[in-house]
Amino acid sequence: MSQNTPKILIISSDTGGGHRSAAQTLADGLEKFWHGESLAVRTIKAIEDSHHITEKLVRTYNWVLRNKQGWMKYLYWAVNKFRPEKHEFFMRRCIVPLKASFEKWCPHVVVSVHPLTQHIFARILRELNLSDQIPLVTVVTDPCYGFWKGWACDDVSLYLVANEEARQQLIDYGVSETRIKISGMPVHPKFHELNEKDAQEARSAFGLDPDKFTVFVNAGWIGGGNIPAIFRELVRGELDVQAIFLAGKNEELRLEAEEIAKSAKFPVKVIGYSDEIEKLMQSANVMVSKLGGLTTFEALACRLPIIADATTPPMPQEAGTVRMLSQKGAGILLEKPTDIVSVVRSLSTDADRYSALRLATVGMSMPNSTESIVKEILTLIPNEKMQTASAS
Repeated sequence: MSQNTPKILIISSDTGGGHRSAAQTLADGLEKFWHGESLAVRTIKAIEDSHHITEKLVRTYNWVLRNKQGWMKYLYWAVNKFRPEKHEFFMRRCIVPLKASFEKWCPHVVVSVHPLTQHIFARILRELNLSDQIPLVTVVTDPCYGFWKGWACDDVSLYLVANEEARQQLIDYGVSETRIKISGMPVHPKFHELNEKDAQEARSAFGLDPDKFTVFVNAGWIGGGNIPAIFRELVRGELDVQAIFLAGKNEELRLEAEEIAKSAKFPVKVIGYSDEIEKLMQSANVMVSKLGGLTTFEALACRLPIIADATTPPMPQEAGTVRMLSQKGAGILLEKPTDIVSVVRSLSTDADRYSALRLATVGMSMPNSTESIVKEILTLIPNEKMQTASAS
């Protein structure tokens, strides 16, 4: 790598799959939209890779997300109350390895896609007297009002948010509006609508009937929550459909789902972890899922209506997404697992109702959002690096 190569550090964490997906989307987008000779992008899991205590906290978070979704509201309250991202106990334990990693690579721009990561890197920049030289950018992956307080950090140079609602939440948390730009969600360009012929080919690639109404049951990257209970109810239905069940990184759930699927009265394909979620979405007519911020916008980019898990109150940072989807008419809120059969039957047999849901997805996501986000980040690369790239 040339000494003139611009370097960008993306900081994230695998708490759920959304932050991980956003980091990968930005890394791919930076490579795609950079027009210089070379660009170096590095992504680190700043929370779990910095100390064994914080690594255990990430595992605890994911366990709760997978097994006790109803507890998430208490976890949200505790994190917002005690602010671990600013607590000296965690700062002291995490800052040494993270500072060493930072100094070894010395990026020209730091990009955070997680609410608990930018505070410690802001401190690192201050301690190294680099705050005025290296921009700290935060791409907020929660799209609606009510998200984590940790997103707000006085030392962030630029905030990139999904919409006016997210912008207003940051302002109410004390962030200057001059540091906030609306750029859409970091949705990978591979998430897009297919015409019916291509959608049929996508179904065939999964060994499914290309012409049958297809339900994508998405248990998420971590695999769990309330979705398995909804799936059990779905397979009991007398339905003229077919289904795909995604178990995520939960091998026990995948095996359980395969057993459940044996009793289904319609074809069901069970999949474990997949890094081709866009193909699953593009093959489906409707998705059953928890309303994670990024997952929701990925589905909307594919023009995929959503049957949203509302069987327990949504996580506070996701409540706004639930409200938005319901108000726009792009999804149906499922309040009891036993309602899933009647909802799917209605959508698969009532063409007008289904068409209205699909039509409502149009315009809910910002076109070319990832390109917009990436271009904002690239403008922060120091001038001499930009000039070197242009000359090359």
